[in-house]
Amino acid sequence: LAIAGGLHQAVENDQLLLEYQPQVDLRSREIVGVEALVRWRHPELGLLLPEEFVRIAEESGLIALVGDWVLRHACRQLSQWRAEGHPDLRLAVNLSAEQFCRPGLANSVLHVVQECGLPTVALELEITESTLMMQNPENSAALEHLAATGIQFSIDDFGTGYSSLAYLQRFPIDTIKIDRSFVDGVVRNQNDAATVTAIIAMAGNLKLHVVAEGVETAEQAEFLRTVGCLEA
Repeated sequence: LAIAGGLHQAVENDQLLLEYQPQVDLRSREIVGVEALVRWRHPELGLLLPEEFVRIAEESGLIALVGDWVLRHACRQLSQWRAEGHPDLRLAVNLSAEQFCRPGLANSVLHVVQECGLPTVALELEITESTLMMQNPENSAALEHLAATGIQFSIDDFGTGYSSLAYLQRFPIDTIKIDRSFVDGVVRNQNDAATVTAIIAMAGNLKLHVVAEGVETAEQAEFLRTVGCLEA
């Protein structure tokens, strides 16, 4: 109750902040994009990570408020970075289930992008497999509309949900992000290595881009590069 009650105040009083996880080209080792990750500077509990308040925000119906804040502030930061000499930098932002199902999704996203002076191709919206299964005719049309403008879509934490592979062809998905639980063991666990290799092969056949999440060692990066994953 305290967390839910404080979220409105957190947005109004600028207590939320964003950190950015770099997305790296495994061939050139250059940063080609960033993923926006929200944090909460709670006045009493200190710095809270998403797992400590996002679920409560979803259950209390406040996740759309937080999600809108994240999208707007991340797009403003990307606009600044691109103006400072990084014109090709891309931005990934998580789209919550509540945002995905909310009427007017396409218009609200496009309004923020235009407000920040960004090209639509600079933005990637991340959706989980379970969120994608909540599709209905209205949000399916919104995805198609946004994709037609150039906005990219990715499936986050791929391999941990329950959706059918048919969803990868039914919706305008550009990228799948291999969950870090698989990536963590690729150099020491044969099953993880086989799973990651299979996902990359499948994605290649479906003409999908692949990004590996949570790469922390040179050995992991080298394994991924050799099996055809070009970004991490």
